[in-house]
Amino acid sequence: MKHAVKSGLPAPTAPIEWATVADGIVYTAQIPLKADGTIEAGDIATQTRLTLDNLRMTLKAAGGGLDDVTQVLVYLPDPKDFPGMNAVYGQYFSKPYPNRATIIAQLMVPGARIEIGAYAHVGRRKARPAAPKRAKKPARKTSRRR
Repeated sequence: MKHAVKSGLPAPTAPIEWATVADGIVYTAQIPLKADGTIEAGDIATQTRLTLDNLRMTLKAAGGGLDDVTQVLVYLPDPKDFPGMNAVYGQYFSKPYPNRATIIAQLMVPGARIEIGAYAHVGRRKARPAAPKRAKKPARKTSRRR
């Protein structure tokens, strides 16, 4: 069953959640949303930084972090913004990097120059397999000679 992540971001006005979790997977879409609920008006580097900071905060609220991200979908309305976005993006993720696609698309949020969809695994970590138990040696029967 899914549940909403209470990330600390301003409540959305649309019928959405900023993030949900189901079966240990976080599903989230982030925009350059400031704490006061407005969209950051800065350049692509500033908007990317804020969007990734929002992603980090959301993942932390879900019990994870950026290292748990497995796939990222970046939406940009202007292909000229790709180098600026990519330079900031590289400061947030480390190897092995998440799988990523960058899509050029008109965004629905006025003023937003970036939107990021991300998937992260924050569920239980698989434990290492236990070492095989050694079979107990059967007790030797000793016979006493009388």
